[in-house]
Amino acid sequence: MALPNGTGGYQLGDGNLNEPILGVQSTPNTYTTAVTLTVADLTNGLVICNSGTARNLTLPTAAATDAAISSAKVGSSFDLALLSPGAAAGTIVAGTGWTLSGSGAGVIGQATVFRAVRTGDAAYTLYRIAG
Repeated sequence: MALPNGTGGYQLGDGNLNEPILGVQSTPNTYTTAVTLTVADLTNGLVICNSGTARNLTLPTAAATDAAISSAKVGSSFDLALLSPGAAAGTIVAGTGWTLSGSGAGVIGQATVFRAVRTGDAAYTLYRIAG
């Protein structure tokens, strides 16, 4: 299958091969205790759990996620990285309306990457994709 061209395709950037694709990264929140994450934490794309003791980071409700990301349709997705630089790793746990596919446990000293996919009204699945 050939890639579409003209008006049928989508190109990131101006097509300048030697230039990086730039994005925007807000300063991520760093947690040292067990918390319920906010939708802003999720959409930031990076959460830091810096603790000497393992901590649970609970996902916000899927209904709150729907309300904050009102343009999401079934199949829409976004990525989230959990960085655990401390002596213990954070663990993402399901909130109401969320399903975890794979472990939510972070890895000490590394980032663990997840992909959230909207599966229905007030329903998301969080897939562990790296780490």
